[in-house]
Amino acid sequence: MTSVVEILALKRERDAVILAHNYQIAPVQEAADLVGDSLELSRAAARLEADVIIFCGVDFMAETAAILSPAKTVVLPAAGAFCPMAHMIDAEQLRDMKSLYPEAAVVCYVNSTAEVKAESDICCTSANGVQVVASLEEKEVIFVPDGNLAAYVARFTRKLIIPWNGYCYVHDRFRAEDVHAARRLHPDAEVLVHPECRPEVIDLADYVYSTSGMSRHAMKSEGREFVIGTEVGMIYRLKKDSPEKEFYPLSEKAVCENMKKTDLSMVERALQTLEPKVRVPGDVAERARKAIERMLEVKI
Repeated sequence: MTSVVEILALKRERDAVILAHNYQIAPVQEAADLVGDSLELSRAAARLEADVIIFCGVDFMAETAAILSPAKTVVLPAAGAFCPMAHMIDAEQLRDMKSLYPEAAVVCYVNSTAEVKAESDICCTSANGVQVVASLEEKEVIFVPDGNLAAYVARFTRKLIIPWNGYCYVHDRFRAEDVHAARRLHPDAEVLVHPECRPEVIDLADYVYSTSGMSRHAMKSEGREFVIGTEVGMIYRLKKDSPEKEFYPLSEKAVCENMKKTDLSMVERALQTLEPKVRVPGDVAERARKAIERMLEVKI
């Protein structure tokens, strides 16, 4: 059985760092140098000095790291781990949309392919989508691929938001009745939900945050109980950050199958073989990098 000690030794040998998203399984989170949301991991990938990045997440995250760090070796331990939403739009479809709205800026959620990022003016994450849109001079904004996040951002701007009808299947499954049921079970709990949720779920929540925003809120809040409307893997991070508090998933079924594909044996093998490497064609990477770096310049 693979141990964290073995992984740490291999990591030193390879001059590697391990990045893990908040939705990863607990042993992978424990082995990681940094656990965070998409924005935190994007910033880390841009500043890291290690030779190798082992990215425990899904395809678009590892691609983003490879785009920001072209001189580094980026490895996605679970080769088949992909984000279904990221593949709900392709570059050709985005180009067609741009032709319909030639005056619009294109904001691309980081949960997208490198090719779609390359067709965009700027990227955003769930943590900074509102600020990214506010930073633009254009009055019209094409927002891809998450329609729910687009609707959330639209609440905070007078710009015309033109959404693509993509969605995260985990967050899109939450319903208003889930929130009502959770409040009956946990009447003293604060309800925190992700901005990828449907508008009716957001309307019923106490707060709306990215995953790391949820953790920061829970640590600062005087509340002792929280219902968490995001992927269930986040509960481990929250309990670790605030062990004296109680956290309940909005739904036990809120599981991203692809985020759960990575295990410690895959991390160990990735460190041993440096495969499967993540490669982004140079011309695509150059254009996508501009959109990502522009995002990283936006203050939140």
